[in-house]
Amino acid sequence: MSKRREQHMAKMKAVQVPKPGADFEVVEREIPAPAAGQVRIRVQACGVCHSDVATKDGLFPGMSYPRVPGHEVIGVIDEVGAGAKGWRKGERVGVGWHGGQDGTCPACRRGDFVNCANGQVSGVSYDGGYQEFMIAPIEALARVPESLDAAEAAPLMCAGITTFNALRHSGAFPSDLVAIQGIGGLGHLGIQFAKKFGYRVAAIGRGPGNTSLAKKLGADLYIDTAATDPAAELQKLGGARVILATAPSGKSISALVGGLEANGTLLVVGVPMDPIEVPAMQLVFGKRRIQGWLAGIPTDSEDTLRFAEMTGVRPMVEKYPLAKAAEGYARMMNGKAEFRVVLTM
Repeated sequence: MSKRREQHMAKMKAVQVPKPGADFEVVEREIPAPAAGQVRIRVQACGVCHSDVATKDGLFPGMSYPRVPGHEVIGVIDEVGAGAKGWRKGERVGVGWHGGQDGTCPACRRGDFVNCANGQVSGVSYDGGYQEFMIAPIEALARVPESLDAAEAAPLMCAGITTFNALRHSGAFPSDLVAIQGIGGLGHLGIQFAKKFGYRVAAIGRGPGNTSLAKKLGADLYIDTAATDPAAELQKLGGARVILATAPSGKSISALVGGLEANGTLLVVGVPMDPIEVPAMQLVFGKRRIQGWLAGIPTDSEDTLRFAEMTGVRPMVEKYPLAKAAEGYARMMNGKAEFRVVLTM
């Protein structure tokens, strides 16, 4: 029997969602072979992100099932498909939210791949990293520094790139006051990146219990929304150049706009289900703005990983074996994880 035939018959473990809203299933599948323009990745670690609810509950139209979630993937290329130029077996790679682009839509023709009209999402458009081997198009691959631990690198592929990329494009300069709303999966990385960028960092959370953690992560001060008006506190400091909203609460985010300085930006990366409601006067007078930000493309992931490697920014993670993916997902969804759940193979 040929080596390729033996490989085709070999089995792997995968965690799949059989249909929208169903419980996770641990199943055995044949190890797939990459097609042209694809690679097969032997997964080392995969982060469990709140956005995985899109796969779990079928929130994207046209999804096909069963589907394997996971878009915070770190692994090693195990096999290279035909035409996958520039990539080699044994190379360490990561796959994030951006799972590829069509290259032909108006956004792609302008190089704005993150806004591709037909963009793919890892773990949504095709099977993601909740499995031992994963197929990915080369357009989705990011190179991963060898020095980074796989479990610590995995969350940087989504939570990391989202906060890093948003902040570096925010218009804030070193010594500017930048506030990070929320000290969770996104926020605890946002605080670290903001400090390493040289900002004066205000962490915004609820309750006094977050004070020491915020300072440990690099915040210069902590604003407790349970005890004070965060917008008023920011204005006492001269107003924030940028407020990075990471906690998905429209009501909480709405209360922050008044804390911006003139020409300041409220940058939304946590997606609330309730609306953000703002008096127009707060925007018009002072020329303030509200902007959303969506992760980035693989080269942005590479920048995030290199910066983290250089500066020591790391996520706080809780590790679960692949077979306990359901338990890890539940831990993430109930908000008890500190702060990122990562599946390890």
